[in-house]
Amino acid sequence: MQDIQMSRDRRGIDIQRVGINDVYLPFLIKTKGGSFQQVTARIRFTVSLPQEFKGTHMSRFLGILNPWSERPVAEPEMESILDEALKKLDAKSAELSIRFKYFIPRVAPVSGQKSVLDIDCAFIGKKKVGEPFSFELGVNVPYTSLCPCSKAISAYGAHNQRSVMRARVRFNEGYECIYIEDLVALMEGEASCPIYPLLKREDEKYVTERAYDNPKFVEDVLRDLVLAFRGIDGIAWFAIECENYESIHNHNAFASHEEFVIRK
Repeated sequence: MQDIQMSRDRRGIDIQRVGINDVYLPFLIKTKGGSFQQVTARIRFTVSLPQEFKGTHMSRFLGILNPWSERPVAEPEMESILDEALKKLDAKSAELSIRFKYFIPRVAPVSGQKSVLDIDCAFIGKKKVGEPFSFELGVNVPYTSLCPCSKAISAYGAHNQRSVMRARVRFNEGYECIYIEDLVALMEGEASCPIYPLLKREDEKYVTERAYDNPKFVEDVLRDLVLAFRGIDGIAWFAIECENYESIHNHNAFASHEEFVIRK
């Protein structure tokens, strides 16, 4: 049959990214414990398209993805998927973004009640022919913040808010990416208090008092995160955002920072 996609285009424009977006597939994500967790992944999968071709073969993207959705996926598997795309689609570059909810076991601090905390995560891989594979891990971590100024000026109490930390990290070649569980724990350590999905009365007392004893502005949380990220072995680059959903204002407090980590 005639293949219009592969007919010649004469407009002289290379397309940097062409492919499929908002594809939902089940994926298996490797966990720290050596097993895997099944997630529903939202996927964007693209390749470059030379100016001489009218279109790419959209069906080949799903043909590549479907078998991989049945195997545990982490950084090495992402590179293999992109290598396959470069070969089968005869492309010079390929990118893959997998976004998913990841569930981390959580134990209430006093009652010991067990629950799971949902974390928005992303695996983002990029590969160009003849160049090293680039992998980026992204996580969004909810937390509690308590305002130092409110605590200092109030006769009793202080306003606090639910907040979110957003982080993306890349590692130097030869270093394994950090586990999601470890990155989340590191980030939560810089909050006024972590989030617990299930709290009994004694737990609520604990988290209220812990936040009160550890007040932080959004700038404090961000700066403490920067110091913590600089201490991660093998990290090459990171970007962090902190956003407090203010309880006494009709706007949010926001701070962000990114940097390449230079080792001395």
